Amino acid sequence: MGYIAEGFKSAVEIILRFDSEFIEVVLRSLFVSVTATIVASAVAIPFFMFLGLRRFRGESIISRLLNTFMSTPTVVVGLVVMLLLARRGPFGGLNLLFTVKAMIIAQIILIFPLVSAMTYELAKQSGRTIQLLGRTLGAGAFRSAALAIMELKDVLFVFLITTFSRAISEVGAVMMVGGNIKGQTNVMTTTISRYNSMGEYELAIALGIILLLTSCVINWIAYSLKGKSVKHGN
Repeated sequence: MGYIAEGFKSAVEIILRFDSEFIEVVLRSLFVSVTATIVASAVAIPFFMFLGLRRFRGESIISRLLNTFMSTPTVVVGLVVMLLLARRGPFGGLNLLFTVKAMIIAQIILIFPLVSAMTYELAKQSGRTIQLLGRTLGAGAFRSAALAIMELKDVLFVFLITTFSRAISEVGAVMMVGGNIKGQTNVMTTTISRYNSMGEYELAIALGIILLLTSCVINWIAYSLKGKSVKHGN
């Protein structure tokens, strides 16, 4: 038990003195996950919001496909991206493998089905009711769709931070396409894995503490916004 207590003590010291490697890894993790979340959400939320507001044959097929892709193992996503970006792959000439850009691409592919599925189901279950109300009041198709998005913005923001939470906690795909190169592509999850395997727990514990705090903050924000949206709905 002594080495655990000593590890936590050293981890706290690393955090408090703003260790350069620690700060670098945290900032890189946030950059990769925030960028991936913004790109994926910027495409998925508008498209699947408008798609979910429309009634058409085969709606259930879209839902099933999105939920299927949402459960795709992260290592499979990493493998696909790695094969595409490898030197002999179709995009090998871009020299993106083992870079931060490759990690962002992998995270975008991983989280896109998640935010898409949540948005699509929200549009079908709640958006259509709001859209119908807008049309009853004389709004056109575009304005009623915009009204649905505005009314559901708090829920959509919850989806956004849920997606970010999924991205920042990912290990397999970013390790495969990023290579976990120290000072270049190592992020919090992959660094924790590496230092744990090396038996050097101080930095791993420090990064674990930051990941837990990030998760707590994200869940607190999501819970607050969810409560706000429920009160607004009532």
